[in-house]
Amino acid sequence: MSTLEQLYSQATARGTESRLPYAGAILPAEAFELLQLDPRVKLVDVRTRAELDWVGRPGIDGAQYAHIEWIRYPGSVPNAEFIEQLRQVATPDTPVLFLCRSAARSKLAAVAAQKEGYTQAFDLLEGFEGDKDGQGHRKTVSGWCFRGLPWIGA
Repeated sequence: MSTLEQLYSQATARGTESRLPYAGAILPAEAFELLQLDPRVKLVDVRTRAELDWVGRPGIDGAQYAHIEWIRYPGSVPNAEFIEQLRQVATPDTPVLFLCRSAARSKLAAVAAQKEGYTQAFDLLEGFEGDKDGQGHRKTVSGWCFRGLPWIGA
């Protein structure tokens, strides 16, 4: 198990290395460890409500987990209240880990949060379901589920 300082340092180093416009990037297993070690951390799932209902969600304590859609379902329109809703669950100094299906929307959410003063906005790499395999299936190559981390099925 890593220390809190090591986990933040690794995530921040990835951010610096990749010139990310937010605090950094964290791997799924590191994110899970961070959630165990730092009760201030908030995992913000930016997938649609439908994705949670049909696919599942991380098995994380309710106090550390929040769901805020980045794109609204149905309709696939941007959630204009995203930052306002984020402010309801996390302050700008809260370490926030953004999660989506495959780490695309989570990057956008981290950028938006950073622009609004969230100095510890991190992208959770690989996402919940990860990349597609050769047959077009997810959860078989990378991601929170593939890494064997706790999740609650649909």
